[in-house]
Formats: sequence, structure tokens, C-alpha cells
Amino acid sequence: MAETHAHKRAKMHAAGHAGRTEKSLPDGRRLDAVTSRQATEVERGASMSALSQAAARLKASHKPQKVLQVPHPHMPLAAQAARRVGVNLTVKNMGGSKSRHVRGR
Repeated sequence: MAETHAHKRAKMHAAGHAGRTEKSLPDGRRLDAVTSRQATEVERGASMSALSQAAARLKASHKPQKVLQVPHPHMPLAAQAARRVGVNLTVKNMGGSKSRHVRGR
């Protein structure tokens, strides 16, 4: 499926000037955006499986800061997915106006 403009814009903004988009992980999966200290995943789907997979990709990044960016109504579900995977991360809405730190297990 093609990437939406909102997804691409959020990815590029998260990477900034010094970061990279579509950074490969050792197991073949890819992260949306990576800087020297932060890994960001943009997930617009509302399913628990899609959010859990995004959280698992962030966990595999081994970066000190992990950000899962979702639409505002999906923030509680994203927090629940992060706890289920067992990863500490920050859940942000797409605009960046709201954020919530989540402790995994």
C-alpha cells in the first residue's frame, strides 16, 4: 500500500536534517526514522497487532529514546500495545501537541 502524505511528512520531520528514514534493522525490518539517539515509528492503523508490531520494531532499535507517533484517538491503544510488548517509549499524536511516556511492564 502506498504511503500517505501525512505519514511521509511525519517521518521526514522526525528524522530532521541529520537523521535517516527507512533505516534497516538487522532482521530485515525497517524503522520509519532514526537519529543518533532517537527511533521513531509512525503508525496510523488502529489495530492492536499493527501497534504491537511498531512497538516491537522500536524495541529492536536499541536507541535510548523511542517514539511511537499515532493519531490522537489511538494514543490509549498505542500505550496498551507498548506495555504488552514490554518497551519504554513515548506515544505522541500526529501533530506533536500531546505526548505520554509509557513504561513497558
